[in-house]
Amino acid sequence: MGKSFQLQLMMGRVLAAPVPHALIDALQSVQVTSAAGERSGFQLTFAVSRNSVLTRTLLPSGLLDPPARVVLSVIVGGSPDVLMDGVITRHEMSPGAGPGESRLTVTGEDLTALMDLRYEQEIFPGLPLHVRVLKILAKYAMYGIVPAPVPVLFWEPELPQERVAGQSDTDLGYLRELAQDAGYAFYLIPGPAPGASIGYWGPEVRAGVVQPALTVDSGTATNVESLSFGFDGMSGKQYTIRITEPRTKIGISLPVPGLSLLRPPLAARPAVALHEEPLLDLAGRPTPEVLLRALSKAAKGADAVTGQGKLDVLRYGHVLKSRALVGVRGAGLAYDGLYYVSRVTHEIKRGEYKQSFGLTRDGFVPFSQQVSA
Repeated sequence: MGKSFQLQLMMGRVLAAPVPHALIDALQSVQVTSAAGERSGFQLTFAVSRNSVLTRTLLPSGLLDPPARVVLSVIVGGSPDVLMDGVITRHEMSPGAGPGESRLTVTGEDLTALMDLRYEQEIFPGLPLHVRVLKILAKYAMYGIVPAPVPVLFWEPELPQERVAGQSDTDLGYLRELAQDAGYAFYLIPGPAPGASIGYWGPEVRAGVVQPALTVDSGTATNVESLSFGFDGMSGKQYTIRITEPRTKIGISLPVPGLSLLRPPLAARPAVALHEEPLLDLAGRPTPEVLLRALSKAAKGADAVTGQGKLDVLRYGHVLKSRALVGVRGAGLAYDGLYYVSRVTHEIKRGEYKQSFGLTRDGFVPFSQQVSA
């Protein structure tokens, strides 16, 4: 169990460096949000006064002007974690009615904000999707972004004389378009060291290392402040592909299996999909693209069980990370087991570090009663 934590704040234009002590002394609170399918963001709140160093010197100097880079990291129990590598997008000054009541609030987003600033015109003759991703992300190497694209399972080579793929969008928009075409996701993973991050383009991974268990209703072993679950029995969807039998010309709806090598089921009793929905806009598309879109859609529609809760990091002893697996114990047979952490919000104040989180999975009853301690 962690007894204390340390917060490090770094800023700069391209390369981030530790900020002046006056800025650290004025920092009142930090909030960082990371969620699957969304851009990560942060908010810093500083106490200021009319004659403070921040107001007289640091703010006029442009230190906090967008798009200044911000790197936030913490050390809990000797283990460092980078919470955010992003840029400032906005700041607000709220003068107070008395001494010590004025506040400066700085808001920002992760480094993908830099990829969404200008439209680009580019062609990629004959290049596979993951090679296009490599080429685009190479432009952001100065920010310490290391590309990590995963080649698609199905891909049909395109002859340049027949079709030339092109970009007419921001880099972020095109990366997300390519991810949608492949049934993938694109996001940045801050770290492992401050000033570095991983540009992941690939399938949503629900496998690998499991984070220490969230424990409820277990006396002194309980390490969360609250945890509740919900089951939406109407959320599951069975997607189908409509094909026409060539001889009889009769239309047939074929169910799309919700299978993925990197997204195995997390529950022994998956929720039944009550809704049936056809996949549209597939006509004329290459067969590999149809398969990728179908499998991706089916996997995303599989989660019916959700959880939400709050924990004290110093009691939990670790920093809970989003887009990763975590175990739950003490909630009963139906809800114990492994979950995918879909959202985490870090709330840091002096001497206090709490997290609110969201969990999700495909059904009830764990495959194993054993989870990581």
